[in-house]
Amino acid sequence: MTPDARAAALAADALPDLPRDHDGPVFREPWEAHAFAMAVTLHARGLFTWPEWAAALAEQIVRAQQGGDPDTGETYYQHWLATLEHMLAAKGIASADTQAHYRNAWDRAADRTPHGRPIELTPDDFCPRQ
Repeated sequence: MTPDARAAALAADALPDLPRDHDGPVFREPWEAHAFAMAVTLHARGLFTWPEWAAALAEQIVRAQQGGDPDTGETYYQHWLATLEHMLAAKGIASADTQAHYRNAWDRAADRTPHGRPIELTPDDFCPRQ
């Protein structure tokens, strides 16, 4: 088993509500797998423990349910991503403003990129449009 596969298996074991099949975690969209991989990598680097992550994710899901999320499974990785963003800010890794700055840059780069081509960031992507 590769180190990445071991890390994913540990995450799956620590998070009983993680969508999975007999082979491990399952994802509907590529971004879900990327969000999962980012959390696994940050855990491996010691940013948080799986119990800490599980508690933060549970809090995020409760907040979303209180806000009207029907919690039918389709939004699980949206909660995962929101938890990741919250933890990055709470741990002082990247503030909400910094995350928004990069998200906006990626949006600008994606807007100008033809379908099927790799998205490439340029310095201009980090400058707000006038």
